[in-house]
Amino acid sequence: MAERILFFNADVGYVLRDKRKIRSWLERCIRRKKRHLGDLTFVFCSDGYLRKMNKKFLGHDYNTDIITFAHHAEIDKTISGEMYISIDRVKSNASAYGVSFIAELRRVMVHGVLHLCGYNDKTEEETARMRMEENRLLVLLD
Repeated sequence: MAERILFFNADVGYVLRDKRKIRSWLERCIRRKKRHLGDLTFVFCSDGYLRKMNKKFLGHDYNTDIITFAHHAEIDKTISGEMYISIDRVKSNASAYGVSFIAELRRVMVHGVLHLCGYNDKTEEETARMRMEENRLLVLLD
């Protein structure tokens, strides 16, 4: 199976810089979680675009920063999937949390990868565990 990480824009003009560095980091994150890389697609979009997807596919009528769709079975621990990220929401959250846009974007990207690795964030305990893993994986970037 070809392994690759792709980046696209749906309805925004955002261009991710340092794609090679980001790909390498995400690959390290996946290995750290004892998974194998399949195909990962990141699609950058607007709040409106993601809200429509959220409503259509998940039945949620609200804004979110990321929606993750898995395209894999856990049989061989290979992860593949699509992650749709609202650039609008990332900007807003970065401002609210007092962090840079790129720091927040990286957190959201690794958050999606953790979902593909089997992490959830439905309960406070799951959210705390996921945040701890995000922090552990974010340091692999530097």
